[in-house]
Amino acid sequence: MSSSQLMSDPALETLLLPLETGAIDLEPAARVLFLRARAGRALTAFNDHALVCVQSFAPDRDALEKSRVNIVAETPEENFDAVFVLPGRQRQEARAQLASAVIKAREGGVVVACAPNTEGAKTLEKDLIDLLGSVQKLTKNKCRVVWETIRPGAVDTALLEEWRRLDAPRKVLDGAYVSRPGVFAWDRIDPASKILGDLLPDTLKGKGADLGAGFGYLARTVLEKAPKVSGMDLYEAEKRALDLAQENLAGFKGKRSMHGIWCDVTRGIEGPYDFIISNPPFHQAGKADRADVGQGFIRAAAAGLRPGGEFYMVANRHLPYEKTLAEVFASVTQLADEGGYKVIRATKRKGGQRDAPR
Repeated sequence: MSSSQLMSDPALETLLLPLETGAIDLEPAARVLFLRARAGRALTAFNDHALVCVQSFAPDRDALEKSRVNIVAETPEENFDAVFVLPGRQRQEARAQLASAVIKAREGGVVVACAPNTEGAKTLEKDLIDLLGSVQKLTKNKCRVVWETIRPGAVDTALLEEWRRLDAPRKVLDGAYVSRPGVFAWDRIDPASKILGDLLPDTLKGKGADLGAGFGYLARTVLEKAPKVSGMDLYEAEKRALDLAQENLAGFKGKRSMHGIWCDVTRGIEGPYDFIISNPPFHQAGKADRADVGQGFIRAAAAGLRPGGEFYMVANRHLPYEKTLAEVFASVTQLADEGGYKVIRATKRKGGQRDAPR
């Protein structure tokens, strides 16, 4: 079992508590759908069932692949005997995921959802009651798991349809972009990205990459500002965001080369690139800062640049990136320190020097 599977995941463990305690009794051949699935020891509870995992976030997808389960990026068309879900933290996205779980469960099937107490567990319980009329629940690991059987006449079909549409792509920022709930800074320009975008020079040229492209704001800023840029590769862990980024940059297709790459940047990127830009994420799941994610982005950028190539990044001022930058780049310059953010330009060693480690 991989190290990622050995890590504790309280929400996942609590989600499967009703199976382990016998509160939910599924037939051995039951068809089970797991929305926003994550890998972990607790998945052994599904060993006797036909499990399909839906996951559009690349690091979780990669961990699930090591577990050798059936993984898809989009929700299947058919219905299931049981649907489990770990809803996202964004309210509209979470309600849409809950509605999807109810829609995908057959009549007589069961819907099971879980959230940490600090990330909307009470709201989740109320939402499932609103959809299905009642719930059963258990609490453990500072999390709450709620579930209910799909009963004839009990589903609020009007509310179900309303919530199903909540995370649909839509125009934002006066129609300039298309986005959807659950994507980072989905309905606004993130202030850190705005600061970085304003400081990117119009002299950028050649082939570039955007690490953690989101819905495409920074990549589009580059293409609009720098006419000598020949193309951009968009790296994004969340496929829902990557699909939006490609739509938001569709106006450049045929004029500049563009590729969307759905992957975990910390595992390495392609290249070599003339320049790379990034507003790295500093957390994955939960609210705790994760400096290691940004450090992984920095190392990936150094490895993916040509000798002499430049890396432009923005980060929260307090995040400890300078040591990593100094280890893998020849020069590091802070371009700005404002609004709680720092903008840094780093240059890769020129020919004859060893590439930075991945």
